[in-house]
Order: sequence, then structure tokens, then C-alpha cells
Amino acid sequence: MQLPAKAVCETGSSKRPKAARSQATRAFGSGEPSEVEEGRLSGAAQKTRHPAKRTVHPIYLDHHATTPLDPRVLEAMQPYLTEEFGNASSSTHAYGWAAEAAVEDARERIARAIGARDPSEIVFTSGTTESDNLAIQGVLRGARGGRDHVVTSAVEHPAVLDTCLAMEKQGASITRLPVDAEGRVDPDDVARAITSHTALVSVMTANSEIGTLQPVEAIGAICREREVPFHSDAAQAVGKLPVDVGRSGIDLLAFCAHKLYGPKGVGALFVGERRPRIRLTPLLYGGGHERGLRSGTLPVPLVVGFAKAVELCLEDLTPEAERLAALRDRLWERLQGELPDLRLNGPAPGGDRLAGNLNVCFLGIEADALLLRLRDVALSTGSACASSRGEPSHVLAAIGLSPQQARSAVRFGIGRGNRQEEIDRVALRLAEEVARARKARAGGALT
Repeated sequence: MQLPAKAVCETGSSKRPKAARSQATRAFGSGEPSEVEEGRLSGAAQKTRHPAKRTVHPIYLDHHATTPLDPRVLEAMQPYLTEEFGNASSSTHAYGWAAEAAVEDARERIARAIGARDPSEIVFTSGTTESDNLAIQGVLRGARGGRDHVVTSAVEHPAVLDTCLAMEKQGASITRLPVDAEGRVDPDDVARAITSHTALVSVMTANSEIGTLQPVEAIGAICREREVPFHSDAAQAVGKLPVDVGRSGIDLLAFCAHKLYGPKGVGALFVGERRPRIRLTPLLYGGGHERGLRSGTLPVPLVVGFAKAVELCLEDLTPEAERLAALRDRLWERLQGELPDLRLNGPAPGGDRLAGNLNVCFLGIEADALLLRLRDVALSTGSACASSRGEPSHVLAAIGLSPQQARSAVRFGIGRGNRQEEIDRVALRLAEEVARARKARAGGALT
């Protein structure tokens, strides 16, 4: 693709403190009722929409947006925030050697966790958004032979869709595939969309809004047969379900730490060894770090925390997924038992859906107004990265919902710290507020 000239790199070359305990107790539950659960929500907290000003901690059901830092992750990070403060690129003294050893150990552990063949295939970034940009922009800018076409889906995260749009404005050709009523891409559509000019296929592993798991293995097989690199945003998948880049045929995998109880500010792009090699143009220059693909001093504490968070998720991956699915199913059953006129968005519980995900339309209700009434519960209406736009969800539109239906949708993200009593409490509070809002609407006035 003929874009502004940049250098191209070929891949394949070469005991917790008291404060930590307090934070962990709030994030993961102390077993005691919070001020919210006891009904002691202050007047000031009721009036503000800004969580930073709150003095209480609502029940947190927004784990797709971010997750609390696991105290065991913080414990692993702390030495590299204090005494082991060296720069991993400092090669002339012990501080740098210790930092480099920590980074390379983390790289090996993360590579193992996703089925990568070699630790060098892991490139550290600031997060999934940067990883997605490096994959899409990097491939297009490094492509040869008139390859300027990307195949993606209509339900991708904005980090993918907005990057594709930006590349389209610079001359790239973008095919955005439709999805079925559950948000799933048809692999046959992918096969039909690939042309001799296709530089990349980009389809996410799991959807952050409606929990749909995409048929990545089938898509990967098609891409291998057609010799087209396959990129997948796996921010919602790594640490939540088995991810194996080799089995899935994924060449570029983007993910991050803060979606799996790790620190914010660090992510990774898996760049697989393949033939022909993937040519990536870096986004950043200035030092040649990460095999020249991502210059900048590595945040050693964050990298160490990233690896620890991934390993902790994998230790009880299956039982935790089963526990979250049971809580999700209980919430859906309780809501159905309490309220009429609900619509489930995405696959049915028990199907190809993220275990902790539920997305429900409370028909006839404005979800934004509903959430403002639910001061004791932290929920969202969709992707945190798109919520500032004030538009109906593009994911819900893609599966056939009208703008009015989409504005009635609430996303539930159940996570490690949630327990059954919280799920029951949330179902009860939602039933109360939805019934109140519908009654007010029927009466022609808002209360």
C-alpha cells in the first residue's frame, strides 16, 4: 500500500503493605456489607455522576471495561517499583540486567500462555488499542504488491474500526462484513471477501458488548489457505477462555493486562513467525526496542504484573469460567422472573458466549437514565471506549436492533470478585427501578 514512507521491520529477527490489603479488600470483597448495601449512600454521592467523588463502592459489574488489580499482581510488581528500578535496556550494570531478566521472564510466560512458539513473538505495547493499530497500520504500510485491502467485521472494537476508517481515508480498501443475529461472522463470508489485494483479515476473538465468541479457528484456516495474515483483538478472551494462536491460525493477536486483573498501561501484540514473513511498519521510532517494532523504555513493573495476571487467570481458568457462567445464568433467570419485556442480546447462555457476559434490553426504558438511578451498582451500556460518543451501539445495530431498542440495553460484566448475593441484589434493584420507570412512563411523567 502506498502510504507515507516509513521504515519497515521484518518480524522473525532474531507480605503485602497495609494499603494494598485495603485496596484489595474493596476490590475483591471483604465479606461485609458496603455502605451502599446497608443503604447509607450519602447525599453528595447521590448527586454526582463522577465516581472519583464517591465515598462508597457500588457492586461492580463492569468487568469488560476494566478489572481491579489483583493484590497478588501488585505484590509481584512492587520490587520493580522500588529497589529493582533499572531500565531493561541498560546493558552495562546490574540494575539493567535485573530489569531485562524480569522482562524476558515475563515475555516467556505470556508467550506460553497463548501458545506462541517463541518468546520473541511477543511485542510489548501500551495496551490493546496500540496493539491493534500496530497490527493494522503496520501491515498496510509494510505491504507490497498492491495489497491495500483489509477484511474486518461490523462488530469490532473501535480500536479496529476507527483504525480501518483512518486507513481508508489514506487510500486503503476496507470490507466490513455483516454478522448474524447473535453477532457471529460467517467464515464463508470471509473467504468470499478475500482478494488478491487483501493484506489482512481482522476479526475479534470475543465481543465485549454481547459476549459472542467468533469462529476464529475456521477463519484462521481460511487465511492460512489463502496466505493472508490473520489479526484478532483478544482483549476479552485472554485469561477468560483457552487461547492458542497456533491452533487458531492467528498471526497477530492483540491483548492487554487490565482486562484480566493486571495493571493499566501495558499490552502486547503477538507477531507470529510465518512464511512469508509479516512485514510491519512501526508506529513509534526512537531506540529500536522490541525488535524495532515498538520503541520506548519498557515499563518493567507493568510487564511483570501483566505476566503474573495472565498466569493467575490460567490457574483456575475452567472452574472460574463455570462459576461466572452460573452467576450470569442466575442473573438472567432472576431478571426474567421479575420483569416482562426483556430481550437477550447475543448468544443464549450456555452457547458460544463469554462466561461473565450478559446484555439485556429493558424495552421501553432509556438505559442511561436507568443506570443513573442505580447508584449502588456499577454497570454500562456498552464499550467504555465508545461510550463518550453518545450514539447507539454499533454492535447492537449490526445484529438488527433499532436505535430505540439499542438505547434500552445494559451490559453486565461479571468478574472474579462477584458473589451470588450480589447478583441477587442487582436483580432486585433492577426490577425495582425498571418497574418504577415503566410506571412513570405509563403515567406520562418522570419521577
